[in-house]
Formats: sequence, C-alpha cells, structure tokens
Amino acid sequence: MRKNLQTPFHTRQYMVSQDFEIYYYSDYKLPKVSLHSHDYYEFYFFLEGDISIQLDKEIFPILPGDLLLVPPGIPHRPFIHNQDIPYRRFVFWISQEYCNVLMHQSQDYVYLMQYVQTTKKYVFHNDRVSFNAIQSKILRLIEEMQSDRFGRSAQISLCVNDLILCLNRTIYTRNVPRKKNEELDLYQQITEYIEEHLDENLSLDSLAEEFYVSKYHIAHVFKDRLGMSIHQYITKKRLALCKEAILGKASITEIYQTYGFGDYSSFYRAFKKEYGISPKDYRDMQFIKYD
Repeated sequence: MRKNLQTPFHTRQYMVSQDFEIYYYSDYKLPKVSLHSHDYYEFYFFLEGDISIQLDKEIFPILPGDLLLVPPGIPHRPFIHNQDIPYRRFVFWISQEYCNVLMHQSQDYVYLMQYVQTTKKYVFHNDRVSFNAIQSKILRLIEEMQSDRFGRSAQISLCVNDLILCLNRTIYTRNVPRKKNEELDLYQQITEYIEEHLDENLSLDSLAEEFYVSKYHIAHVFKDRLGMSIHQYITKKRLALCKEAILGKASITEIYQTYGFGDYSSFYRAFKKEYGISPKDYRDMQFIKYD
C-alpha cells in the first residue's frame, strides 16, 4: 500500500462530511479504544493484524479480507492482541441521509444495511479474489479523492456508488443463490462462472464439463457475442484484476499466481501486450505518480 494514502489515526467518532468519509489506517501502537457507537454506518475492511472486535455483546475474531458493517447505534470496539504486528484496515463511513438518497434511486444500494440490521450478522468473510475486487474499488475512491483532476467530484460520486453497490451485490449473491428456473442463457451463465472462478482452471474442457455442452459450442458463443475467443476474454478479465491488485501490498508473484497465470513469463507477456508496460514498471509508475 502506498504510504501517502494512509491517514493518521484519530479517535473522532463523528462525521465531518455530510455524506461519507473513507480512511486507510496502518498503525503499530494504538491507545485503547473504548466501547462506542455512532449515528452513521461504518464499513470496516480488515487487511492485517492480530485483533478481535466486539460488536454489541459478542466478540468476533477477525481475519484478513473480512468485511464488517456496523449499523448506527451498535456499540463496538477493537481489541488489539499484538502491538508488534501492523494493524491495517480501511474504514468507510456513510451517513443515514446519504443511504436514504441512494435508496430512493434503488433498493439494491441498501440491501446489505437492511440485511445486517435484520439478522444482526455483522461480519462477512471473503476469499482473496473477492476482497481484492473490493479493495481495488476502495483504492480507486481514495486516489480520486486525493486528486485534482477534471471531473473529480462527479467521479468520486460514481466511485462511492460503485463501491456500495459492489458490497451489496457480493453479499446478496451469497445469500440468494440463483434458482434453477431463473437461470440465464449459456453466455451469461459462463461469464458469471468465470467471474467467480478466475483463480481456478478455466480451460475450454473444464467449462464444457461444468456446463454439459461441447467446448466448440462455448467457443462459438463467445466468438459471436464478443468477437474474441473465450481464452482472450478470460485473460483480459484476469489482467484487469492483476492490474488493480498491483496497487496494493501483495507481491507481483503472489498476484499472477492468485489470478490463474501459471508462470511469470506468460503473465509478463500478456500484461505488456495488454497495457504496453511491464507489471513492475506499472507498479513503479504508480508509486512515483503519487509521491
């Protein structure tokens, strides 16, 4: 994580902004945090550390990649068990008023808020692929807020809504599996499957076996719909996630292995062909850009 994205830790438990605030914290020594609550929603994304969190009257162990949603009025506090390990997290605050504005646009924006308040389930575990997708949207929002580019305000609004919708969709998809009589056509089924399994083997043979159709039919469907082979489509999806993940803390080796590239040389060639720059040069360029 680039250090200049980091916010010095503060104990303030009220919002300065009317709509939302977002922070990236990385600390070693922190004062004890007392049990507290607030009148806004707090999304908490845990990256690293040895902690547990009290939510209401229950204490939850927290793992890297976990998402927590603390609704207004719910008392909570962290317990840091080892101060020698960096405690890293994103914290996203959003006001009830802004949630109401979004709700009038679409109920889809507030599914997660309503689900948490109804079920009292506050903690959601994520695999590496899911969390990296969320993290990339968080980083994009923070970087846009720190920029002075044309259209900054409009882009920030888009980034916020995109992040909130992504979180809602992620949890909704887990909670409401698609029924058999609601299945999409083959192309949509396969693209959804690819999206959820980019870290696995996605050969034509494996997809044909998964969907009980011939690999030639799958190849034909993708060529007709997109004008590219399914292999090209999967590679582009993987490269896009790798490009976003490179902005984070993970090593390039860890990134290309996570997203299904068998070796560095094939990843390097594909990345440079797609973006005109090597993975390492792209990472270095981003560090320089925001120094």
